[in-house]
Amino acid sequence: MTQVDFYILPETTSDARWLFACRLTDKAHRMGMRVLVAMDTEAEARQFDELLWTFKPESFIPHQLINSGKPSPVEITYNAEAGDHQGLLLNLSKTIPTYFSRFARLAEVVIQEPAMLAASRERFSFYKSRGYPIETRKL
Repeated sequence: MTQVDFYILPETTSDARWLFACRLTDKAHRMGMRVLVAMDTEAEARQFDELLWTFKPESFIPHQLINSGKPSPVEITYNAEAGDHQGLLLNLSKTIPTYFSRFARLAEVVIQEPAMLAASRERFSFYKSRGYPIETRKL
């Protein structure tokens, strides 16, 4: 069953959320996990792709938009395509991806913004009502 982790950040900006997501992606990759990052739009996916190249100059995370060539350890999707990933799903989209339950782990990154908090509470209730193990990590 998918382990769900909510990372609660004290910040209020999307930039802080995305930078934390980059660090989490880097850590998961260094631990040997394959990562799929779920975004809402192609434009967001391309922005996150660029951020992964620049957020930490000394770090290299092999990544690409999904279906951009040979599979990569880290891929970014903005539609229902999930490839053959089953390790970590990093959900940065506004909805719960339909394929989330095939992953060993699911990470939700939450910032202190009212709409984000409300949506996160709904997702938390969704996972909890279905019996998924949940950990909340206040950072």
